[in-house]
Amino acid sequence: MSGQRMSDRGKSLVEAVRDALAEVADPVKAPAMRAYMKSELPFLGVQSGTRRTVLKKVFAAHRLGSAPEWRKAVLTLWREAEYREERYAAIELTGSRLYRDWQTLYTLPMYEEMIVTGAWWDLVDELAVHRVGTLLRLFPETMKATVLEWASDPDLWKRRTAILCQNRFREQTDLGLLYACIEPSLSDTEFFARKAIGWALREYAKTDPREVVRYVDSHGISGLSRREALKNVPG
Repeated sequence: MSGQRMSDRGKSLVEAVRDALAEVADPVKAPAMRAYMKSELPFLGVQSGTRRTVLKKVFAAHRLGSAPEWRKAVLTLWREAEYREERYAAIELTGSRLYRDWQTLYTLPMYEEMIVTGAWWDLVDELAVHRVGTLLRLFPETMKATVLEWASDPDLWKRRTAILCQNRFREQTDLGLLYACIEPSLSDTEFFARKAIGWALREYAKTDPREVVRYVDSHGISGLSRREALKNVPG
């Protein structure tokens, strides 16, 4: 299959996504959505439920034939986005069940770009928990080294990703890795770093609340991180 044919198919998908979002846009809701997210990009005013419904239909109707074609479509939506919902669509395309088998280490540079350039919780957290986390499950040895590197990165959002990527692991959490990812950010005064620490610990507390209490009591974590970590732990 030629590269040109793949390019045409990817272009068709991207155009269909944009058209579908425009059709369900609600300009009345758009300003408030933009203000809430403090977004430089404007919003179309598409609510999350409606967005997921229309995109599922678009993805099914415009199947892509290869992993490189899929990654190119994702990054085209992401890089050329004129509305924030187009970036949400790019994230949803990365998680489409149609392309589950294409979650390989080749996707990591794509996710890294999206995390660094997205640089806000509504774009980063889904990628951290459900995309980077998936890669960590599938390729634990390689990804562990990457996650540890990200945990000390100057970029806040890569550090946040490293902290959050095991949030759905429960009893399969690599506790040593979690703590190693938290440690470089313990002295960070950034809200989103402190919030991430608390959220990650709160999720692990669902598996072992005593261990989380022990960790919180023995480490100098911020008040915000502590409150988040112990939110659901009986006093």
